[in-house]
Amino acid sequence: MALYAIGDLHLHFQTDLKAKSQIEDRTWRNHEKKFQRICAEMVQPDDTLMLLGDHSWGKNLAQCEMDLQFISELPGRKILLRGNHDMFWDAKKTSSLNEQFKDKLCFLQDNYYSYQDYALVGTKGFCFEGPFYLNRRGQIIGWDEKRKEHAETLIKREVERLRRSCESAAEGGFRRMILFLHYPPTSILEDESPFTRIAEEFSVEQVVYAHSHGESRYYDSIHGEKNGIWYSLASGDFLKWKPLRIL
Repeated sequence: MALYAIGDLHLHFQTDLKAKSQIEDRTWRNHEKKFQRICAEMVQPDDTLMLLGDHSWGKNLAQCEMDLQFISELPGRKILLRGNHDMFWDAKKTSSLNEQFKDKLCFLQDNYYSYQDYALVGTKGFCFEGPFYLNRRGQIIGWDEKRKEHAETLIKREVERLRRSCESAAEGGFRRMILFLHYPPTSILEDESPFTRIAEEFSVEQVVYAHSHGESRYYDSIHGEKNGIWYSLASGDFLKWKPLRIL
């Protein structure tokens, strides 16, 4: 058994592709086929594949049917996290999704899943991404205060959801946890955040996140060990569509 993670597939089998970077960047050319081939080669039926959000460009479940079918046909157990572009997924109706896709896909929201003696916990997360104001040297000298205030509201909500996930795992008897986020755990302004503090509070061993795709964004947040926790970026283009082996 192995545990893998990757995010930001941005599938579009039923929708028009409008994302400029996804149209122009060579890394994204036929990325679905590349990813499908790599998964067939490395992921076994008893492995677990964590998909860290932004699964589809579809605006509703009907527009995502083929994208979710593509994911369900990948090898292994598939556990999905909600991303900022996953408009088909109402967080309050996660149980309905789990019922609808029973034995095909698992949706992680306000709950947890087990992997050996680990609990797999997580939430979408959030971080402030600007806009930032720069001086002539490219240094940040300010930011949009109104948007920063709005981001703090969203962060508070996501922190509450993450805490519910971690607490439910602890109540289930799990002491070893791996934490998954869609957004990075910190913004480019931060060394720590409410998400890193929860990770430390529950002594999680790893934090794996996505969302930061495009070369200019790969190092917006934490890579490697910090305060005894290993942080990894698992956005698809960063990994060149090869899922990151977690365990």
